[in-house]
This record gives sequence, structure tokens and C-alpha cells, in this order.
Amino acid sequence: MKTIAFFNNKGGVGKTSLVYHLAWMFADHGIPTLAIDLDPQANLTAMFLDEERLEELWPDDDEHPQTVYGAIRPILRGIGDIAKPHVEKINPSLGVVPGDLGLSRFEDKLSDAWPRCHNRDESAFRIMTAFHRLIESATKWGAEIALIDVGPNLGAINRSALIASDQVCLPLAPDLFSLQGLKNLGPTLRDWRAIWAELLAKAPSDLPMPKGAMQPAGYIVMQHGIRDSRPVKAYQRWMERIPSIYRTAVLDEKPVSRTPKVDQDPYSLALLKHYRSLMPLAMEVRKPMFFLKPADGAIGAHVDAVKNCYKDFQNLARRIAQSAGIAMNGYHLNTQLIENSSS
Repeated sequence: MKTIAFFNNKGGVGKTSLVYHLAWMFADHGIPTLAIDLDPQANLTAMFLDEERLEELWPDDDEHPQTVYGAIRPILRGIGDIAKPHVEKINPSLGVVPGDLGLSRFEDKLSDAWPRCHNRDESAFRIMTAFHRLIESATKWGAEIALIDVGPNLGAINRSALIASDQVCLPLAPDLFSLQGLKNLGPTLRDWRAIWAELLAKAPSDLPMPKGAMQPAGYIVMQHGIRDSRPVKAYQRWMERIPSIYRTAVLDEKPVSRTPKVDQDPYSLALLKHYRSLMPLAMEVRKPMFFLKPADGAIGAHVDAVKNCYKDFQNLARRIAQSAGIAMNGYHLNTQLIENSSS
């Protein structure tokens, strides 16, 4: 089972929507997929589930046993280890570990545990590996891939979430803020990886430990960063800088005089369009953009947009699956919907 985190400490780049659509795409190709919402804002959970179900998951009490917060609550209270996580089954190939705003309370606990791991404190290691063990437990139903959504910051929750990941995909917008975020993120990932490698030698031998690989899998440019008010030249300028900054900041390579353009860069996983007209329809009927049908309002020019959207996400999913060593073959469950969407 492979765990892949989607992360940029710059918010607003479409990260959560990306995880949502990729989870559906992997599942549509018969790959048992788990989407894990480790962002305290819980937006991914809200995309998957309707308000009635959210009210059941987030009642007025402080228990919330069917969310990620409920799973780590015994550790948070200091009364035990993680509880068995609940997996919300969306379909036979797709499950979600629901997020929870209460997860933000775990930040201080994780911040305190990080330095105590240097002293071989077993309780600190249990805290730091809570997400890893939660994910391992949640995937026992047979998931081959776990997609982790995290918040846009470099805090303790994200550090613990990324330590639990095999790979990291970096969604970007072609703007100054994303590139500055990339410059911050790269060195931080290397520091976390190096420190965790040292801590592994001090960890309890009987506690399942993540490797903390956090290997960069590549970047995804979300072109909805293009705004009508921004000159094309400015947009193009930021696009041209992405390959170089990714290499120096994330891969720690020495600067070179020439780097490929984004559309020719092997580290570029995709250049995704915005599909502005499809997203409102998809949110209304609570399904991925590429599964929209005429009955959902996808008529006229929307028909071709749905088909193109499916192909774009399918190609991206294949790139990610290839990087993770997971076989992804052909069309699967909902292909008929795509092929017949114009009928």
C-alpha cells in the first residue's frame, strides 16, 4: 500500500479538489483507494459527504468516534493509544477517513512530542506515529493507495502527516505565492526527512514506524491560477520559473543555465485546466466533474469539457500510479457514462 500526500504551504491552489477527483479516478479504475482528510478544515470530507451525514459525524458532543479526531482522541486525552479509525465507504473501491475541525487540538501535542523523541520517549513516538498507525489500520480493508489531504502550513500536524507518506505531490498555481511556498517547502521536507531518519534509531522496536520517505513525486500546475486581471506575460513568467525552482528548492539540485518548460518537464505530472463551468455543477450534484451527465446540466459545450476532464485526470492518475508502482489499466466502472454523455 502506498501513501501519497498532496501538499503546498500556499493555500488556494485547488489541492483538496485535486485529491477528491484523483480518489474517484483511481477507484474508477478498480484500484481500492482511501482518501484521508488530515486537514483540520475538513473540506475534503465536506466534498464527499452531504450535510446530513456531516451532522452525524460531527455531533454537539466531543466524542466524534467516526472521524480522524475520534481516532486520535484517546492519545489527546492521555488515556490510551489510537482508536480503530472509521472508514466511510463511498463505493466498493473508495473509502474516506473523515476529517474533523477538532483535529487542530492535536497540534500542541505533536509539537511537544517531536523533541521528546530525541530522548527515546516511547509515548512521544506513539504520538508522532499516530497518523501512520491510523492509516495502516484504516487500509486493512484492502486499499492499495492512500491519498492524504493536509492543510496549507508547515505545522506539527502536517509534519506528522507527511512523515506517514511515501511520496509527496505538490500542487502549484503559476504565481509568486506558490513559488515562494515551494522555496519554503523544499528545505523543510529535507529537514523533516533527515531528523526522522535519526529518530528511527531511537524508536521502540515493537512500535510500527513510518519510514518518513516523503519522496517528491512531482508537481501539478493548476491553471485556475490564471485570472482575467493578470497579464499573460506575468502568468508566463511564473510558469517559466517553476521547473528551475522545483529542482533547486525541492530536489536540492544545483542551478543550471537551462531547464525544460513545464509541458516538457519530466517532474511535471500535469498541467490541469480550470473547468470553471463544470465545478459548480459537480458541487451541486456532489460528484466529480468528469462523471457529470446531461441530467446534471452537462449539456452543449459541457459534454466535451466532461470528456476532456476525464482524460486529464486519467492521465494524471496514471502518472502518479506509475511513480508509486501501482498498475492502472484501461477504463473501468464509469466509462459508459463518459462515452454516452452526449446521447
